[in-house]
Amino acid sequence: MSLMGGGSIGGGVIVPSAKSEPPEPSLERLGSPPPPPPVAQEPQLEAPAPNSVVAVVAEAGTKGSDLDTGVDKDVLCPICMQIIKDAFLTACGHNFCYMCIATHLQNKNDCPCCAQYLTTSQIFPNFLLNKMLMKASACQVAKGASPVEQIRLAFQQGCDVSVKELDSLLTLLKDKKKRMEQEEAESNLQIMHDFLHCLRRQKLEELNEIQNDLQYIKEDINAVERHRIELHRARERCSVKLRMVGDDFNVKTSLMDKRSIMNIPDVHERKDTCSGSDSQVGISVARKRRVHTQFNDLQECYLQKRRHWAKQVQKQEERESNPVKREGYHAGLKDFQSLLTSFTRYSRLRAIAGLRNGDIFHSADIISSIEFDRDDELFATAGVSRRIKVFEFASVVNEQADVQCPVVEMSTRSKLSCLSWNKYTKSHIASSDYEGIVTVWDVTTRQSVMEYEEHEKRAWSLDFSRTDPTMLVKIWCTRQEASVLNIDMKANICSVKYNPGSSFHVAVGSADHHIHYYDLRNISQPLHIFSGHRKAVSYVKFLSNHELASASTDSTLRLWDVKQNIPLRTFRGHVNEKNFVGLTVNSEYIACGSETNEVFVYHKAISRPAAWHGFNTDATEGEEPGSYFTSAVCWKNDSPTMITANSRGTIKVLVLAE
Repeated sequence: MSLMGGGSIGGGVIVPSAKSEPPEPSLERLGSPPPPPPVAQEPQLEAPAPNSVVAVVAEAGTKGSDLDTGVDKDVLCPICMQIIKDAFLTACGHNFCYMCIATHLQNKNDCPCCAQYLTTSQIFPNFLLNKMLMKASACQVAKGASPVEQIRLAFQQGCDVSVKELDSLLTLLKDKKKRMEQEEAESNLQIMHDFLHCLRRQKLEELNEIQNDLQYIKEDINAVERHRIELHRARERCSVKLRMVGDDFNVKTSLMDKRSIMNIPDVHERKDTCSGSDSQVGISVARKRRVHTQFNDLQECYLQKRRHWAKQVQKQEERESNPVKREGYHAGLKDFQSLLTSFTRYSRLRAIAGLRNGDIFHSADIISSIEFDRDDELFATAGVSRRIKVFEFASVVNEQADVQCPVVEMSTRSKLSCLSWNKYTKSHIASSDYEGIVTVWDVTTRQSVMEYEEHEKRAWSLDFSRTDPTMLVKIWCTRQEASVLNIDMKANICSVKYNPGSSFHVAVGSADHHIHYYDLRNISQPLHIFSGHRKAVSYVKFLSNHELASASTDSTLRLWDVKQNIPLRTFRGHVNEKNFVGLTVNSEYIACGSETNEVFVYHKAISRPAAWHGFNTDATEGEEPGSYFTSAVCWKNDSPTMITANSRGTIKVLVLAE
């Protein structure tokens, strides 16, 4: 189809029309590459009609560019639907991007808009449309530019400005610059002023706290000195009484008897006194050395306790109408003295007994769990040997034999991961194994009482409730065959422990690096999630109703307050990156194993180890010292004695010593 005279609308722009030419056989129809764009010389066109390109451009200029409010469809390429770049006009009167139409003509020889026959020799650069688009684009950039950018663009485009106008403009700019500099200086001074006020307030608070601490220390020094004077006077009174008794004895005996009886022993007594005083001095020096070694932790602990109790006393005085000032030790000082005494009492772990748990039929000797019974008379061991062995503690300590026969031995179908004695029924002990089976055993009959098989995978941990000994986690009741309650967790569970003061609260150590603390009356979500460990939480144990200890394979132990939901302390010193090395607690101390084949003991108020002991005699010839690790630990209830075991099957009884 051809159009004559008036022209056609291509891409929304009116252009002069051109006659179509008959097809010519050429390489272009075979997909040859298009020729480069013609040299940019404006063609000599006839005077356009009123509705030609010039008219349209003028019309667009009078209406205002549609690029400001939205993209005008008339300036979009019909192929890529973007604003035309490098506009080319076809013989049939349509406008396209050069690259778009050239690429199209490599595949087809027709116009994308009207399907008229078209070759690369029939497309021409549209200089007028390109100029219009460049102006519209420049207008849009100018309108969106900042005032400074607009001024710069105006000068770049050769805007005519007189010297007087420039002077006026420079004066305005200088005033603006001066005003902005003043505002910036005021803002900086205001920031500095606020900072200094904040710093002053913070330092005053610190000074006030230091002054209060100094007052506490002064009061406690006076209290300690008074107490020392009282002790000295009491000792003097005791010495006077002893001398009076000695004088009475001397009067009643003869001189001969006095020489024979008193003189010779007197030398030995003097020696004993000297040796006793020397040993006391040595112990005192050692305890002072331990205090200076852990001075920063002890200082923090003292101030924390002193401030806490000072607040409690202040609240009590506010409630009382006539507060009475009490003489003597402050409650905070008493609390700290108890801690200091217990911390400095021990400095090492001493082995008092040991035995080998392995046998000739089982080469795998790793002991994964050790537990004392209710009365601390028996302890049981379990591990990969598929046997629960029960030993009498007194026999192990008193009969020094390398191999001890267990008083009870029970075989299981699978490797064992954990044991838990019933704190009410002395003869009942529960075990969990690698197949997920939880079994309750009667030690006296050596038979299983109940078996629970609801776990689909390995059961890592279990625990009897202290307040309701019939309850066993995964919440089982020993009177029922099916589980009572089930807590679904996304990550693997490594350890569970009942709160000793409640049958409803359970702490769960998980592979997601967190401890989840649940109330079993509402298991839809935990009461609190304790975060801080960087790797899986392998053990959780309660020191008291509100203190919870956790162990992780990030080589740290952590202490938490489950009432206030806050972290209390982090303990470092042992090595634990991949194995279960055991965790045990009593009211004051936390003990754990290490992958260096050692046992570490921490006081709950001090972040560094108080004592440690190594299984250094276990490695035989040809074995590396680090090939074994401590695998289980257990305190004897509220005593300085513990039982430990390692991955070679060696069991040791250790006691804290000075």
